Amino acid sequence: MQESTASSRQIASAADLIAATVSVLARVRDKSPRVHCITNSVAQNFTANVLLALGAVPSMTLSPVEIGAFVKRSDALLVNLGTFGTERREATSIAVNAAIQGRLPWVLDPVFVDRAPPRASYARDLLFLHPTAMRLNTDEFSTLAETGTSAAAVAAFAREHRVAIGLSGAQDLIGDGTHTVTLANGDALMAKVTAMGCAASAMVGACLAVERDALVATAAALLITGVAGEIAAATAHGPGSFAVGILDALHTIDAGALTARARVTWNG
Repeated sequence: MQESTASSRQIASAADLIAATVSVLARVRDKSPRVHCITNSVAQNFTANVLLALGAVPSMTLSPVEIGAFVKRSDALLVNLGTFGTERREATSIAVNAAIQGRLPWVLDPVFVDRAPPRASYARDLLFLHPTAMRLNTDEFSTLAETGTSAAAVAAFAREHRVAIGLSGAQDLIGDGTHTVTLANGDALMAKVTAMGCAASAMVGACLAVERDALVATAAALLITGVAGEIAAATAHGPGSFAVGILDALHTIDAGALTARARVTWNG
């Protein structure tokens, strides 16, 4: 399903990236890409609803008997290490092999690698299989990269592993080793809803399904997430109403909202 009408090689400004994000969103809604998600048990329901609200189609099976067939009929794969037992590890091996064989984009979300050395070791093994993108937070990045979270460190890591990095934080930093983007959208309530980051990683998969440029797709997903979070927070009374509100915001977000609200720095 992948197609590309935007390339980081053609983007020269924040305005260009915002326009590319609008295009990616339109293509997701038009194509309804299928994203197969290996994600933690806490995140499955919310992640599925986020993908549906965006316009994509989720699937979640972990069965080793059938996961290969599901991935082959999908347009992108998410591998999230949040709750990672024997079944998920076996399913991941089958799913990643299917994605590689089918030349499908796949996203690695190395959740909590900073908490458990065996999980970090496994995430490093997966990096050798060259995920298309990796979405993570600063602690997780520091663990895998064994360095700080500067733009230079992100660029070096992206070049070494041939992966686009989506580093979530107070400001999101996206890099592919050649270009970097900083996004300043979002709201503090996003940190109060479990699976918000996991769902953002799934959105990266949906965007990669329609956009070959991994930097553009990753930045588009995180920008859409951040703007939707601001829209939802404007009427939320707390985390509960926010969790419902962001689904509504993702369903209704449009070019006007993205263009008006986006706070993007294109670092070239």
